[in-house]
Amino acid sequence: MLVEPFAGARAEDNEAPVARMYYAASVACCVPNAVSQPGSLALGAQAGPENLAEALRRGGFNSVRVAMASPFNLVMEARA
Repeated sequence: MLVEPFAGARAEDNEAPVARMYYAASVACCVPNAVSQPGSLALGAQAGPENLAEALRRGGFNSVRVAMASPFNLVMEARA
């Protein structure tokens, strides 16, 4: 299971106040951390379910699906 802040794949899909707060936190904390790690995948501010699924598949998970979504969280199920 992967629990992430809810976000759409495109910036214009994330204009609600909660999404703006998540973007700010991601830019300040998550993006610099991702860029400092080895590897080529830094998803940036709010990845969205499509990009998260792709990252999970690249990590060896064959079955990926959105298990639950709310205005605040996205829960994805991934199976090898």
